[in-house]
Amino acid sequence: MNLTRRRGAKAFFITLGVCLTAVAVILNITWIHHNSRRIAIDLLGVVLFSILIAGLVLNTVFLVREVRRNERQDSFLKAVTHELKTPIASIRLYLDTLERHPGDEQQRQRFYAIMREDSDRLLATVETVLKAGELGQRQRVQQRTRIELYPLVADCISTVLTRHHLPQESITLDEIPGSVRLFVLANIDDLRTAILNLLDNAVKYSPQGIHIRCNLAIERYTWVVLSISDTGLGLLPRELKRIFKRFYRVPSNDQVKIKGTGLGLFLVRTIVRQHGGSIHASSEGQGKGCTFKLKLPLFIGNLPPKTP
Repeated sequence: MNLTRRRGAKAFFITLGVCLTAVAVILNITWIHHNSRRIAIDLLGVVLFSILIAGLVLNTVFLVREVRRNERQDSFLKAVTHELKTPIASIRLYLDTLERHPGDEQQRQRFYAIMREDSDRLLATVETVLKAGELGQRQRVQQRTRIELYPLVADCISTVLTRHHLPQESITLDEIPGSVRLFVLANIDDLRTAILNLLDNAVKYSPQGIHIRCNLAIERYTWVVLSISDTGLGLLPRELKRIFKRFYRVPSNDQVKIKGTGLGLFLVRTIVRQHGGSIHASSEGQGKGCTFKLKLPLFIGNLPPKTP
């Protein structure tokens, strides 16, 4: 009901803006036609008319953006509620089962493992929301250290394989030619969060089979580029920039329902920008996978001395 109401409001404000603009144009042309000899008044009329049109256009744009923002926030609240409620309900169910029917030791251990996974999922959702709030208020990274990217990416891959119970060949990391060691100056916790979100996103949007390839390379001798490619659902051209907005989620179809909060890629973009880098997504279309390229400044040399 709320979604239909907001769509109606958006259509109303767009129609209102177009109609008011058309009326203003007609009135202005008519006014100039009847007062064509009064040049000074004509010029004043043109200026006032331009201001009026600009105001109408800006008003319409702001209203439409506000409606869209409210829609994304509603979607986020529903997604977070689901992500919080589902593991809590699952844990409660297994606790009640253990209380009423203790069962044998093997069954209890299986229940404990499931509850542990649900609690990890619950904790991950809470941490994502808290991290988004923290990064949104922080202008730049306070503490940075010299980090070698290859071991960090390898460790993140291992974490994702364990988290999603995937075989080793599901996610591969290409060796760096010549055994070159690539370093960046970054906050390791933030950078780990960004890489894990990209990998989790690639896993989540590959429902038909997970084949993810990671690659590290140097660009123009000054940048390190981490590429993460999957063979999943892919993206339409209009989605490539929207996916990095706060609360935005790619619409699901009837065959595939993707869960999430709409904050993962927003966190990635915020973290990368605070480190002086950039993030870019590309896809050949739906069903053809997607590639994310995370670019950070290459760090060469030793850390600067600490100021007393």
